[in-house]
Amino acid sequence: MPIKIENLTHIYMPGTPFEKKALDNINIDIQDGEFVALIGHTGSGKSTLIQHINGLLKPTTGKIIIDGTDITLKTSKLADIRKKVGLVFQYPEYQIFEETVEKDIAYGPTNLKLDKEEIKVRVKRAMEMVGLDYETFGKKSPFEISGGQKRRVAIAGVVAMEPKVLILDEPTAGLDPKGRDDILNQIVMFQKEYNMTIILVSHSMEDVAKVAGRILVMNNAKCILDGSPKRIFREIDTLESIGLAVPQITYLARELRKKGFDISEDIFTVDQAKNEILNCLRGVKDA
Repeated sequence: MPIKIENLTHIYMPGTPFEKKALDNINIDIQDGEFVALIGHTGSGKSTLIQHINGLLKPTTGKIIIDGTDITLKTSKLADIRKKVGLVFQYPEYQIFEETVEKDIAYGPTNLKLDKEEIKVRVKRAMEMVGLDYETFGKKSPFEISGGQKRRVAIAGVVAMEPKVLILDEPTAGLDPKGRDDILNQIVMFQKEYNMTIILVSHSMEDVAKVAGRILVMNNAKCILDGSPKRIFREIDTLESIGLAVPQITYLARELRKKGFDISEDIFTVDQAKNEILNCLRGVKDA
């Protein structure tokens, strides 16, 4: 389900002393099945942008066309759009409210007016996708499980609606390294299982490097960079000038090159670095 954003501008509290331009003439096309990461420092416009894609905010000017429908028109049915575009806010576990895990995940599909059997199938499938066993967790209170498990429940509630686009705002915030990896791996599985378009908002360059096929960089309400991880992470000076960075492993690879190691400049994951270093060491040994 393609997304086309045309000349999108959003101004908070226009005409007041607190007027602030949060988005400034944004133009972005996102194709079906893309895995896009949206990065930028706090206040750069990321959250405002994703709320427009879900129809939670109306633009000051510009258009947002989703699957051929301009959702900024008064005639557009936003309820239908939100069935197709799922949004998981930061710390979604704080939005859990039902008495059991199963009921919480079933809330969205129930509102879609699906029959009970289909709802149960979707709940079980979503729980499996986020790594929660239905028999173990289905009847448990979501308030009696761990923080990481609560977040999985909250994400499963959106996944169970089977949206065509899934937007996740800092889904790994506050998690330990294993929890971060688990959530990221599950997001990759969602994309493959449902052929979803994924938009991932993150401050973590390491997270972005692991999963994204394309990166959008926001700064001062504008999208200043758009490209593959390889292209974006070569822009070290630009990223650092706006308060961002590249993955730590990229800095390590750069230092190794300075020391004379024949290592690619396009290193931004640990696995890539491991393979390059091993190949380099094998070359030295063979010589």
